[in-house]
Amino acid sequence: MKVIFGQQTTKVKQLTDLIGQDISMGKYKVEGALPSINQLSKDYHVSRDTVFKAFIDLKERGIIDSTPGKGYYVVNRQKNILLLLDEYSPFKDTLYNSFVKRLSSRCKVDLWFHQYNESLFNAILRESIGRYNKYVVMNFDNEKFSPYLYKIDSSRLLLLDFGQFDKKEYSYICQDFGESFYQAMAELSERLQHYRKLILFLTKESKHPKETCEYFRKYCADNHLESEVIESMDDREVHQGEVYIAIRQVDVVEIVKKSRIAGLTCGIDFGLIAYNDTPAYEVIDKGITALSVDWKQMGTMTADFILTGKPVQIYLPTEVRLRGSL
Repeated sequence: MKVIFGQQTTKVKQLTDLIGQDISMGKYKVEGALPSINQLSKDYHVSRDTVFKAFIDLKERGIIDSTPGKGYYVVNRQKNILLLLDEYSPFKDTLYNSFVKRLSSRCKVDLWFHQYNESLFNAILRESIGRYNKYVVMNFDNEKFSPYLYKIDSSRLLLLDFGQFDKKEYSYICQDFGESFYQAMAELSERLQHYRKLILFLTKESKHPKETCEYFRKYCADNHLESEVIESMDDREVHQGEVYIAIRQVDVVEIVKKSRIAGLTCGIDFGLIAYNDTPAYEVIDKGITALSVDWKQMGTMTADFILTGKPVQIYLPTEVRLRGSL
């Protein structure tokens, strides 16, 4: 076959990936011989040197080996993994780094972001079916299960951060945007009683599950606290005695900036809670209190699913990271 080389990679890397994919999908068996350098050079229309360098790369990864008279042969199958996330954020970076750190060198991870675009999501899955040993997927919608996911063997698929629908026999590691959020707020009740009003800032374009709004209102009603859900801070000032809960990091920054213009001190004049912890929240002002699952743990548990193949169905608890902003 003729390899069409893209501009973003070298011939050696692309050929290495192709041979590694063939090994992972069982085309070449463990302890079985690989085609000769001359044969692959002819099959892929590349130079012998390109094939040789691809073999060296695979050998360094521990996937193939060679002996005099026997040539190159497979010693361990490489695992190809599709990691399809929704969009980039600092806590997704934490998840990814924890994930790849836990994996062995024989695992090759292809990372994609679908940006909550259903067409892009479906296109990525459609092109990937049959090409990977394992699939780790964040959905494009919290309440709608993509039919393309049914095309993947359930033993090969792990759902991350999924929402309110029947996940049946599929493995999943999720966060609970409702009851667990309520319980995390309850841990802060003693501090929240010092404020006159709680405000949840959730922009209209945010893909954050709306059930958080329901449990936010329920918590405030149960604790006799004035509450409001807002979609924009454009025409709004930060006021003394209010607590703001912001989902996105950019919104946390906006609230801090507006408070400084108003001459208010975070953690004294008003309160601020962020959703999903990031390293930046440890150093902004005197630290921003956060409600978050442990994204590092999610990455580690995801890697364990890849390495062991054991099914997992778990909701991670929402933890309180209490800092000076409350």
